Amino acid sequence: MRHSGALQKRIEPTKIQKLYESQKARIYIEAADRYLESLGYTEHGLRHSSIVSKTAFRILHQLGYPEDLSVLAAAAGYLHDIGNMLGRKMHHKMGAVLAKEVLEEAGFTLQETVRVMTAIVIHEEDEGAIPDEIAAAVVIADKADVHRSRVRNPQMVSEDIHDRVNYAATESELLIEPSKRRIVLSLVIDTKISPVIEYFEIFLGRMMACRKAAKVLSSEFNLFINNIRMA
Repeated sequence: MRHSGALQKRIEPTKIQKLYESQKARIYIEAADRYLESLGYTEHGLRHSSIVSKTAFRILHQLGYPEDLSVLAAAAGYLHDIGNMLGRKMHHKMGAVLAKEVLEEAGFTLQETVRVMTAIVIHEEDEGAIPDEIAAAVVIADKADVHRSRVRNPQMVSEDIHDRVNYAATESELLIEPSKRRIVLSLVIDTKISPVIEYFEIFLGRMMACRKAAKVLSSEFNLFINNIRMA
């Protein structure tokens, strides 16, 4: 297994707990979500941040990577969207800059902080190369959060394809199969709400990013929709 640039020192679990308890982090996440709500975007608040954080940790942990990398992935997953408080454009880069102070206050070293900042930048699929396991885990965890609970106004799903696809996803599960080096996103989509083709209209780029990220983790990424393998 490849552990590129693994950190020398084990990260104390209390650091991620301090980050979860950070009032500044919470305010940033909530402010970012309010702005996205004003634009009509799906939920990007504490629910999404917490899910991405815990999923990113789980991906690396279950694939057998060191705990220090798993904790850094969790930190990046928690803070990955805070840059939206300053606008959608370049939010990933602005978020990385905002995260620096929050991470330092939670006790992360400069070396650890830089790794997290890079992962926050890379979570947008148009950034190209995925440099390490931390960034790879965050990319997959972020793109895998497809579910109707992210839709703010179910009555309006007919007017927006993103809301419609998310609302149609009645079940979403990310499975990690260490022995097979396989990561599987399994979705149940109500095709009465949204046909499967609409999922690919908006998420094809994201799924390609997941496949690229899985390769960094020496793994394969598969997508199942309604128990049928799509990728």
